[in-house]
Amino acid sequence: MDLSGSPESQGFEEVRAARPGPSRPGAANISIDFTTRHTLNPATGQPLGEVPVSTQEDVNTAVQHARQAFKTWSKTTYAERGKLLAAYADAIEHHLEDLQNLLVQEQGKPLGLAGIEFGVTLRWLRAFATMEVKEEILDENDERTIYQTFPPLGVCGGIVPWNWPILLGLGKVAPALLTSNTMILKPSPFTPYCGLKLGEIAMSIFPPGVFQVLSGGDDLGPMFTEHPDIDKIAFTGSIETGKKVMMSCAKTLKRVTLELGGNDPAIICEDVDIAKIVPKIATMAFMNSGQICMLIKRLYIHEKIYDEFRDAMVAFTKTIKTGNGFEPDVMVGPLQNSMQYEKVKDLYAEIGKCSWKTAFGGEIQEAAQGYFITPAIIDNPPDDSRIVTEEPFGPIVPLLKWRDESDVLERANSGKTGLGASVWSRDLARAERMARQVSAGSVWVNSHFDVAPNVPFGGHKWSGIGSEWGQTGLKAYCNSTSLWLWKKVFED
Repeated sequence: MDLSGSPESQGFEEVRAARPGPSRPGAANISIDFTTRHTLNPATGQPLGEVPVSTQEDVNTAVQHARQAFKTWSKTTYAERGKLLAAYADAIEHHLEDLQNLLVQEQGKPLGLAGIEFGVTLRWLRAFATMEVKEEILDENDERTIYQTFPPLGVCGGIVPWNWPILLGLGKVAPALLTSNTMILKPSPFTPYCGLKLGEIAMSIFPPGVFQVLSGGDDLGPMFTEHPDIDKIAFTGSIETGKKVMMSCAKTLKRVTLELGGNDPAIICEDVDIAKIVPKIATMAFMNSGQICMLIKRLYIHEKIYDEFRDAMVAFTKTIKTGNGFEPDVMVGPLQNSMQYEKVKDLYAEIGKCSWKTAFGGEIQEAAQGYFITPAIIDNPPDDSRIVTEEPFGPIVPLLKWRDESDVLERANSGKTGLGASVWSRDLARAERMARQVSAGSVWVNSHFDVAPNVPFGGHKWSGIGSEWGQTGLKAYCNSTSLWLWKKVFED
């Protein structure tokens, strides 16, 4: 997979070109105009390969093929569709090393983390291949039977973010296809390469039109959300963009699933084993350079252990290596793109402006070719600080003191987001009692960021609408039909 580009190229440059169309003896060659673009390797600043920029005509054509394919795909069985999903996982695994390297180049994450993302995705595909949404008998007697059935929606569109593009992409594709929908996937403009390659691999597995991938710029998303013949949009991304997606989908009353931003709190009780949990907590704060919606974003630490916990977390963070994802032992790679880099730089600038106390000061590596920022830990800032109220989506986390249980729960539940949260304590009854009072789509006790294909994943409040995965997520790709079967109407 050659991703080299011209040294003179610039990120997101669009290039108009002409490619020869199909020719046959005696016929003139046809020249077709098309546009390409490219992005940059976030670790080096070097351009990657050219990818197509899809047009409205391309979207219309893809939807037409998807709708045609749906006519036969929707008549296949769960067993048939599951068999193809499992075969698709095998085909991806055959290309795994190249795909992992490709992900590091376009996304910036360390190679080991790229392997984890692909490994989890393969497990998800194989797990979904064994799942099924079964119709239910709601009521039955001698006179009639009432069924609830779950027919597919039709043509679905998946809009994928740049931070975790493989799992969050194929995590939409598999449930949609399993429930006999067809799917058109739109990778992020910042990370289109793996998505296109995965679409290419899928061509050898699924019937034509069942699964397609279109790359493009920022204008491609509205082409999906406004298209009258796309029946559902599954979107993962920012809250502000999610609001726009929902407004756009409302024009055609599309079904919509939104998985949006989070500002996950972790509540640390005074009875924990600090040495045992600090490595996991720090990892769950800084993994992928903090660019995962369900990472720990706020740490509430009981005042009795605050100083000891802070010092232990600083000591561990000092061991974290920042660098190119292909270097050994790197945990924190570059920020993925210049837009996010500037946002995080602006947040780091608040440290001096607001006189925040740093337990561990991060560094913006301006001299580096890529978008590198090292981890920072903010020591007990005010609750109304930006670092507390906003999702940083970068390697920076605040530590905050707490004393009263009801007070910390109120603080943890403050704000508009509610994606994930965790409570850490030896006292499981206490931890569970507290966890049940946190408003979030996923709440963990003595862990964070655990996910599974059979467990629903979604958010409360502004963190999203609907759920992915599990039976709840599968049914989100289905309509519900109440089927009344009267048995004795024509009996004498």
